[in-house]
Amino acid sequence: MTTETDLIRNIALVGHQGNGKTTLAEAMLYRAGVVTRPGRVESGNTVLDTQPEEHDRTQSLALGLASFSWGDYRINLLDPPGYADFVGDATTALRVADVAVFVIDGVSGLQVNDELLWQAAGERSIPRILFVNKMDKERASFDAVLSGIRDHFGSGVEPVDLPVGEASAFTGVADLLTEHVILYDTGSANTSDELPADIADREHEQHEHLVEDVVEIEDDLLSKYLDGEDISVAELEHALRAGFAGGSLWPVLCGSAVDAIAVDRLLDFVCRIAPAPSEAPGIEVDGDGVTTVTCDPTGDPLAYVFKTQTDEYVGQVALVKILSGTVHADDVLVNQRTGAKERLHNLLRVLGSKHTAIDTAEAGDIVGAIKLTDVATGDTLAPIGAALTVPAIEHRRPVYGIAVAAESAGDEDKLATALAELVSDDPTLEVSRDSETHQTVVRGAGDVHVQVALTRLKRRYGITLQTEPVKIAYRETLLGPVETEGRHKKQSGGHGQFGVATVRFEPLPRDEGYDFVDETRGGVIPKSLIPAVGKGIAESMGRGGRHGFPLVDLRATVLDGKHHSVDSDDFSFRMAGALALRAAIDKVGTLVLEPVDHVEVTVPATLQGDVMADLGRRRGQIEGTEPAGDGEITVIASVPTSEITDYPVALRSMTHGRGRLALEFKCYQERPEPR
Repeated sequence: MTTETDLIRNIALVGHQGNGKTTLAEAMLYRAGVVTRPGRVESGNTVLDTQPEEHDRTQSLALGLASFSWGDYRINLLDPPGYADFVGDATTALRVADVAVFVIDGVSGLQVNDELLWQAAGERSIPRILFVNKMDKERASFDAVLSGIRDHFGSGVEPVDLPVGEASAFTGVADLLTEHVILYDTGSANTSDELPADIADREHEQHEHLVEDVVEIEDDLLSKYLDGEDISVAELEHALRAGFAGGSLWPVLCGSAVDAIAVDRLLDFVCRIAPAPSEAPGIEVDGDGVTTVTCDPTGDPLAYVFKTQTDEYVGQVALVKILSGTVHADDVLVNQRTGAKERLHNLLRVLGSKHTAIDTAEAGDIVGAIKLTDVATGDTLAPIGAALTVPAIEHRRPVYGIAVAAESAGDEDKLATALAELVSDDPTLEVSRDSETHQTVVRGAGDVHVQVALTRLKRRYGITLQTEPVKIAYRETLLGPVETEGRHKKQSGGHGQFGVATVRFEPLPRDEGYDFVDETRGGVIPKSLIPAVGKGIAESMGRGGRHGFPLVDLRATVLDGKHHSVDSDDFSFRMAGALALRAAIDKVGTLVLEPVDHVEVTVPATLQGDVMADLGRRRGQIEGTEPAGDGEITVIASVPTSEITDYPVALRSMTHGRGRLALEFKCYQERPEPR
């Protein structure tokens, strides 16, 4: 019995920026009758680019969802941005989808993000289809692009289409499975079994190659082929489907999104060949140990919030994939992060920014939900009493930061709330408050990612922001050991203030912190007042040394002192400790320490030398290299933080987008004196 789950196809459109993913999505919606006219990215009127920032930049900047019908099937189309800074949304789409359609530029061929996302899809073992787009453009070449794809992705790449004409002469495709031709001379598809004379010989040759490759997938079919028996289209398609699901074969189709040529063919092919959610491997969830949950509409309900978006009219919209069971409007599930019950007041069918209320959603479906109390991206919604949590998507830590502040004091509280909501929607962003530099820092994957986030924040919350570069949290320590006296005496009539402390100061090894020792004898300072000396020193360390940076890695040993039975108090000895430290700084001076980051840069092996030379110019210490697979290598180094504030942008330029960067604070070390 066929269920709704069996007829769902969750498709992620992925690929390099500018390959035409959003235009292809528009063409799909047009062919499906959802829109009467395809929108254009340049005109800012596409279904999936819904935010003003996307219209201003004429590029996709956030994951879009369009759910629509195609015959008997339900298509949930995920359209993430192609720009490298927004790879987090592409990773999310690959986690949620059951098939990835890689949109390849028919002129430029395979590009950087195509390769990186292919690797990400391979890590998840998600079935992949390649759609060579822009076959109507000048200099488009299906053969050249196919050759490049095979060079990078191997022999499993299998064309199932041939273009009929190229550039301005592109009018349709020849189906290598059926040996039919589908022409679009009048705008709609006309199918014929009569191949154009100029491609007939080549089509027959490619058909034979396809048959030879496909029959090897199933032993029975291979035996039948070797015995000279005819192989039916249905048998070929069955084997093709098995190879596709098993990850040994990746079909290649072609068309034009702008003219909607072969877009219906792509949709038909995906519905026939791609696995339904119920056919995908079960997902491992954390509970009492690790449990595998299968996509079964009769199972217990389990839902995963893979994205939250803020809509100016309805508030927060949670995009949810139903992993198991059947969910009804007004069902109550438990948020496993907060432990709170969430009533699903409204389930929505999502089409860009348009929402249609629905009553139920079966396992495998992707829907929206609004009016939830406290839900964030990555949350799991499970039945009451079921402790099941879907593992979070692992994103690379953000590496590019900008410091922000509200221009007006009245907006400071609003800014904190706005930043929290921003991170809730996009967990690839990170917001932190640096207690040393007193800056609020927003970090993202790159400069464009952060700038877009701040533009969105200004628009959505009406906050005027001030931005500045992230300050480096330098520190100081004493240059050597020294013994000083701190004397605080104040007499202005009545109760006075008196405290004297003799203190030996010694620098400690890096990251040892602050150590306070009492070696006084004979009660020269009352035991109850000794801690005040240490507190005064600690407070003075925080106020900074000769250069204004906090002092660290210091041992202070109080050796001697004097007190007065009436005038000595806690404040007096805090002042004595502080004055002793100031005297020590004046006597021996301080050394400036700078933060150093542990840096890992992954690049193609051919770029290893360029990266190492550049890190060397940034005062980096190369610690080694490690193979990273797929012809890549990871360069490991320690680099002063001040030298790599702009490195994410520089690395992208130097490696043409092929470099990946991981940063983590390592230690403090002596900063060289400026020349």
